[in-house]
Amino acid sequence: MSIAFIDLQAQRRRLGDSVDRAIAKVLDHGHYIMGPEVAQFETALGDFCGARHVIGCGNGTDALHLVLLAEGIGPGDAVFVPAFTFVATAEMAPLVGATPVFVDVDETSFNIDPASLEVAIRTARDAGLTPRMVIAVDLFGQPADYAAISRIADSHGLTVVADAAQAFGASLGAAKVGTLAKYTTTSFFPAKPLGCYGDGGAVFTDDDSAATLLRSLRIHGKGTDKYDNVRIGLNSRLDTLQAAILLEKLAIFADEIVARNRVADRYAQGLGDVVAVPKVADGAVSTWAQYTIRHADRDGLAARLKEEGVPSAVYYPIPMHRQTGYHAYPVAGASLPVSDRLSREVISLPMHPYLDPATQDRIIEAVRSSL
Repeated sequence: MSIAFIDLQAQRRRLGDSVDRAIAKVLDHGHYIMGPEVAQFETALGDFCGARHVIGCGNGTDALHLVLLAEGIGPGDAVFVPAFTFVATAEMAPLVGATPVFVDVDETSFNIDPASLEVAIRTARDAGLTPRMVIAVDLFGQPADYAAISRIADSHGLTVVADAAQAFGASLGAAKVGTLAKYTTTSFFPAKPLGCYGDGGAVFTDDDSAATLLRSLRIHGKGTDKYDNVRIGLNSRLDTLQAAILLEKLAIFADEIVARNRVADRYAQGLGDVVAVPKVADGAVSTWAQYTIRHADRDGLAARLKEEGVPSAVYYPIPMHRQTGYHAYPVAGASLPVSDRLSREVISLPMHPYLDPATQDRIIEAVRSSL
């Protein structure tokens, strides 16, 4: 019996023909770009998380690009990003002429380490850069420590951005992702906890002026007339078909988050005595985009799991500051030891809301026997 790493087909079966009907409705009205479903989905997302404004866009990377444009980030500016994450978080800074400065992460949460952020700010100033923005990634589904990050950001005049590409639906205390920073960005890539059947993204903000600017920037910088483009912008709109699909998925999303946490709890109970399992901060709820454990012989474990028919993946085998296109950019202090260590030890196991107990037991037993 094959095991799916992420089982989108199980979700498809649960949704039944609702997605087909949603797609057919778009095909019937024919408004494929900025059709009514886009505004409906933006409203539904805001209602779900409590954000005043939601601006749909082409993908999660564009969402970050839009935020940097809205804040006027450019040459001479430092943008602080964790080294242990996907490339999209860092790549937007050079594209607007700014400099990414890599920050180490906490080895328990995998999220940006506030103490390392303080060091990174000094590093940036020593290099003649102007600290402007910190992009905190909610890695694998758990929100970063925004209270600590915001205190540091406020003392240095930094704008805080929450990169929630893996964490929409999560929460920290009473606040949901989408409301934890001035800007929150997310992705609807199919493998995300809330994913479409193509590319899509969104920006969340409570700032009325910023929302107006973002809506202009996502459509070529348009003014009141679409042929009067008042600023340099992007062509980054969420497709109507994807919005229609996401509306159907959002209807079952809260239930799926509960199921993801149930799966995570069973993993922790079954593996906590043999490997380093992830831990969620007190008062936080993760969406568990990935269930990532740590082991010194990660590659050996992956090979043995493959022999047992259990898929696994490594997120991420090379930290950002060691990748070819980014190794010349500044890092906090002299080194980023936690990011380096995690890249050698992490391995992710199958995780999705439809992972049944019998299959999960098979995975747990395969891990235990492999060790």
